[in-house]
Amino acid sequence: MGERITVADAIGRTVAALGAGHVFGVVGSGNFHATNAAIAAGVPFTASRHEMGAATMADAFSRVTGRVAIVSVHQGCGLTNALTGITEAAKCHTPILVLAGDTATGDTTSNFHIDQDAAVLAIGATPARVVSAETAVTDAADAFRLALHERRTVVLSMPVDIQDELIEWDDARIPALGGPVARAADPDSIARLAQLLRHAERPVIVGGRGAWGAKAELRRLAEAGGALLTTSAAARGLFVGDEWALDIMGGFSTPGAARLIADADVIVGFGVAFNTWTTRNGTLLDGATVAQVDDRREAFGLHRPVDLAVMGDAALVAAAVADALEQGGPRTGYRRPGMRDHVRAVRYWKDQPVEPHEEPGRIDAQALVNSLDALLPLERVVVPDGGNVNCYAGAHLRVPDERGYCIPLSFQAIGMGLSAGIGAAVAQPHRTAVGGTGDGSFMMSLVELDTAGRLGPGMVVIVFNDEAYGAEVNLFQGDTAQLDTVRFPETDIAAVARGFGCHGVTVRDLDDLAPVVEWLDGPRARPLVIDAKIVRHPSRMMMRNPAVREGVASPALA
Repeated sequence: MGERITVADAIGRTVAALGAGHVFGVVGSGNFHATNAAIAAGVPFTASRHEMGAATMADAFSRVTGRVAIVSVHQGCGLTNALTGITEAAKCHTPILVLAGDTATGDTTSNFHIDQDAAVLAIGATPARVVSAETAVTDAADAFRLALHERRTVVLSMPVDIQDELIEWDDARIPALGGPVARAADPDSIARLAQLLRHAERPVIVGGRGAWGAKAELRRLAEAGGALLTTSAAARGLFVGDEWALDIMGGFSTPGAARLIADADVIVGFGVAFNTWTTRNGTLLDGATVAQVDDRREAFGLHRPVDLAVMGDAALVAAAVADALEQGGPRTGYRRPGMRDHVRAVRYWKDQPVEPHEEPGRIDAQALVNSLDALLPLERVVVPDGGNVNCYAGAHLRVPDERGYCIPLSFQAIGMGLSAGIGAAVAQPHRTAVGGTGDGSFMMSLVELDTAGRLGPGMVVIVFNDEAYGAEVNLFQGDTAQLDTVRFPETDIAAVARGFGCHGVTVRDLDDLAPVVEWLDGPRARPLVIDAKIVRHPSRMMMRNPAVREGVASPALA
């Protein structure tokens, strides 16, 4: 007779055996034993202070590693606390598996009871369930497979009564995961895309998150077609080091890069969503013939109509089209004399002119972040938060490669940057995680400073502090001076950070960066939190909103 263990232990062992990368969670009675079983089987564990933090950490971990991370939460309220982070992951097709305790089968009177499957389905994640003791191992393996191979965010509900049942354990009970089969496009689609690029004079190739595994093939295709390269925000860093690559397409583009993309006559996106942010409300695509390559049929035209849809794996399609183009010899396309130098000049924000805004006792955000970009190690992973200030870290801080950037903004929720930065730091301890957040976003999630301080990663958190929900102030200041609902008293965020065991620095001008240099020169044993008292002015992202432009001169911010 084999070893008899509980279903909870079997679930923990199963996800460990299948290759779970890390467990992030808040442990209660409903997920206690399954979490401990996973840890005992070798999966590292990070205890967050809130379930939303756990979900966001796991999301970031999976994005930068490609591995399935586990979120472990209690039944009912533990799951609902995590739902915002789970929604963000689901919208990004992040492969994470949530192990959620659930009330005993049929116990609808428990304080913890909700219809967990319905809640999960409502936010766009995939519900799964441990149905019985006999099927528990298969149920857990199936949920893991959905996350890994179908890029889904899966919530596995584990009724506590079933978790307590005993089963015979044998490693052979765990089914093999198999692997996805990369799909090649049909020859007609390949020929049509090759023809489109063959006649293009100003082609641009855009890589999205779905093109992470196609870097070499896309660079080869761009060379064959004379195309410039760029990425969506989700894939920022994919083409770092290519002399014909712009940094990023969309709201974070420099003005010069945006003009080059808008002037393209053909734009081909690989594994990218041509959404509002990537296309600047469609304006970057208006003058181009647009082709979209994806391995999911539902992706085509989801945000913008496209002229050519090619179903297939990004790497296989890019290689096949490059083969076709190379038969006719290289094309000049956008790679005209002088263009290489122009691309270099407009690629990064650090090279663009800055006209600092002034306010007594406050620092211009662009001047600050450009200085920090030069000071901080380039071997970094940059994590922007949402709101008025998201472009400062999101656009100005350079990244070393595609694993050096994580942008948790698909749900457009603020308050995720700190937790995502922790997840990215755990995933890549050899890099400096650099988070950029507003004071409103930071105060929503500052409890996770305890997690950061406990783990001791040498991460940097830049708090762009305008003492407000800056986006709302900038949107409505032209309409009214009644902005007290979105403004707050001055908070000593550096002191708050020190209270959590971090190193806190207040910055009001560039001379205040000396302690940052001292921290960088030291052991970096504690996280660094920079309380940047920034000039209260709309960011470049906000300035593109007509309502903000009309209200800039209003005295409401005084």
